[in-house]
Amino acid sequence: MYKFKAINTFALRQCVDQFFKSIKQLTIIFYVTLLPLTSFANEALPVAEDPVLEKRLVELSENLRCLVCQNESLAGSRADFAIDLRREIREQMKANKSNEEIIDFLVARYGDFVLYNPPFKATTVLLWFGPLILFIGATTALIVYLRRRRTQIDDIPLSESQRLKAEALIEKINKE
Repeated sequence: MYKFKAINTFALRQCVDQFFKSIKQLTIIFYVTLLPLTSFANEALPVAEDPVLEKRLVELSENLRCLVCQNESLAGSRADFAIDLRREIREQMKANKSNEEIIDFLVARYGDFVLYNPPFKATTVLLWFGPLILFIGATTALIVYLRRRRTQIDDIPLSESQRLKAEALIEKINKE
């Protein structure tokens, strides 16, 4: 009929354990040898035709917001749109435009949102006071809710039997 070969499961288990132990050791050796190489990695600096112009570009773009990332400066963003804006700023700088003229150009094109510190004027009042208004409104709503909730909760007095049970439980807990 059927003939089964007896497999030594203990020996097989030892071989499998030894194999995985070797794999773990090789993985550790691999990572330990490659770990020091990561310290030499740096971000590629932009190749500048004019280092003074590039320094001015970086200083200006640090104060401008990337319109795609929104929480990142134009200088630090890697979005395609940010690269295009930096190229546009670089061209305007080559055309001898001042920083104020470049900022005015960007604000006219994209609005005050492009600035990290928007000016205080009628159209930006919400940017300046919006968080404060939301905080005050939320605090007021919380206070009103808690006061209404307090008036809705009725104190129901305990009956004599419930009071006696509660006193007995308190005495029992105090004895322990």
